[in-house]
Amino acid sequence: MFCLVATFILAVTQALSPAFAAETIFSGPQPGEKTTGFKVITIGGEADGKERDPIAENAGAPTALVFIHQVERSLVPLLRVIDQYGIDRKDLIKTEVIFLTPDRLAGEQRIRAVNGSLRLKARVGLSLDGAEGPGNYGLNKDCLMTIVTAKDNKVVANFALLQPGIADAPKVLAALARTCGDTNPPTAEALAARQPAPGMARGRNAEAMKKDGEKPKENFPGAVPADEKLTGLLRQFIRPTNDEATVDRVLADVKAHINDNAELTKQAADGWTRILHFGDRYGTPYARKVGKDFLDSIKTP
Repeated sequence: MFCLVATFILAVTQALSPAFAAETIFSGPQPGEKTTGFKVITIGGEADGKERDPIAENAGAPTALVFIHQVERSLVPLLRVIDQYGIDRKDLIKTEVIFLTPDRLAGEQRIRAVNGSLRLKARVGLSLDGAEGPGNYGLNKDCLMTIVTAKDNKVVANFALLQPGIADAPKVLAALARTCGDTNPPTAEALAARQPAPGMARGRNAEAMKKDGEKPKENFPGAVPADEKLTGLLRQFIRPTNDEATVDRVLADVKAHINDNAELTKQAADGWTRILHFGDRYGTPYARKVGKDFLDSIKTP
């Protein structure tokens, strides 16, 4: 029922006001609604490869369901903070990370590699319901991440995130704490500090790597923009599912946002320098082409 309601509301808002629809995103059961059972394949740990139902297994305990619709680097900082919170509060809340992929076999291989890289401590699973996820959850494929917190099998909070980032961490952590009764939750900064530094092989530092003859992490050119809106637009620009019209629209939004502001223009140049440095790892061929043209037009001599 809630799937139909969410779909109806989204359709109405899109018809009445495109601007409003863009801001009102629904994905998954909403606060007050019930969480129902679904099956996943366990990835990692002693139960690796076995099927389980997270809802039935957790039996109404405070739970965080983190649905990953697409694996992109931009969501990793937020995911790691949520994972660390689950480690620190494992006696208060169950944390479930659920990946959604269209093909079970290829999905298992991909998610095992991802989990091996991230070394998540939460229970990790691959949904048996394909890319759409559990049928009656009404998950939105346009989101990269949907977070549902629940207690007594009733939803407490819902976050439908098109472009998840560390800026979302404070509100997500507040919801996790509210769900499990944590009166003194840690900050995102404190949780992030407890995670291994990105890019370090098995947690070793650069000095140790140098002694072993390995190269420390490269200092990449450019920089991630400090301006949150510009960062969000950059994330939208590099999505691999974009068509040419979407790329053009996002780029037009970028140009309108920086609007001859020298500082924002510099941040945009740094951001596009960074993503173009990685070649075909980010964005579509068309995005990289127009991105280079854009960078050439705003670079200072």
